[in-house]
Amino acid sequence: QVQLVESGGGLVQAGGSLTLTCAASGRSFSNSPMGWFRQTPGKLREFVAAISWSGGNTNAADSVKGRFTISRDNAKNTVTLQMNSLKPDDTAVYYCAAHSPTVFSSRVYLNKNEYSYWGQGTQVTVSS
Repeated sequence: QVQLVESGGGLVQAGGSLTLTCAASGRSFSNSPMGWFRQTPGKLREFVAAISWSGGNTNAADSVKGRFTISRDNAKNTVTLQMNSLKPDDTAVYYCAAHSPTVFSSRVYLNKNEYSYWGQGTQVTVSS
C-alpha cells in the first residue's frame, strides 16, 4: 500500500522555524516529482513548493520564497520542507504529494490536480 506520512508540524511563534518531513512507503518515490501544499478552513488547497525527481529543480510560491526550502533524500525516500521566518499567515494543514514517475524530465508541478498520491497532512500553527 502506497503511503505518504507527514511529520514535524506543531505550534511555533512568529519568526520561528519548523521542518516538515514526508516519508514515503509502499514503493519508491525516488523517480517522482514531489510537492508540498497547504490548506486552511474554507479555502482551496494551495501550492507551497515542488521539487523534481532528482532534486535538481525546485519551485516555491511567491509567498514563501526566501523563507521555505524544499529538498529530498531519495535514498531515504523522504522530502523535507524547511520553514524559516514563519508568519501567522503560514498557519495551515500542510500536505505532501507525489507525482507519477518522470525520470526523463526535470519538471516540477505546481497544480495539485497533477499529483497522484497525498499524505494525511500535518498542522502548522504560527502564533503572533
